[in-house]
Amino acid sequence: DGVPDAEGYDLGQGAGFYLDAEALPWARHYRMHDYVVNELPALIEANFPAGDARSICGHSMGGHGALVAALKHPGRYRSVSAFAPIVAPSRVPWGEKAFAAYLGPNRDAWKAWDATELVRTAAEKLPILIDQGQADEFLDGQLKPWLLEEAALAASHPLVLRMQPG
Repeated sequence: DGVPDAEGYDLGQGAGFYLDAEALPWARHYRMHDYVVNELPALIEANFPAGDARSICGHSMGGHGALVAALKHPGRYRSVSAFAPIVAPSRVPWGEKAFAAYLGPNRDAWKAWDATELVRTAAEKLPILIDQGQADEFLDGQLKPWLLEEAALAASHPLVLRMQPG
């Protein structure tokens, strides 16, 4: 198959982080952002009667991908939402591990894939909706949705963070 992988669940084939990898050996095959934003919509449009009204959402790492896609591509989506997303991957262990592997050691390059950085300069202020469980075991160590809430507030970017029971 020739696609690089890693032993842990948090790197490799099970954890592409919805970015376009730049570092070897990942760069050739780990282009999930491009796939979700460009290739997949083209496939859907070619095979189904799809209009141009799009929304994007995701869970956990997929929530990170949805947020980044919406923030990087103004005008492409009508709404963006996420469930328990990783919002600040450059500041949590899961993201630091993945970003170092996929993007290399230059932490400045990581900003292009971190929603808490992208929201500061977003060209479009598309409202963001996040739902997060209060008892999520990863809330304090990996997810930290309040970091995106704080960055959005500082940038006057509309964001609703709904903390849910459980």
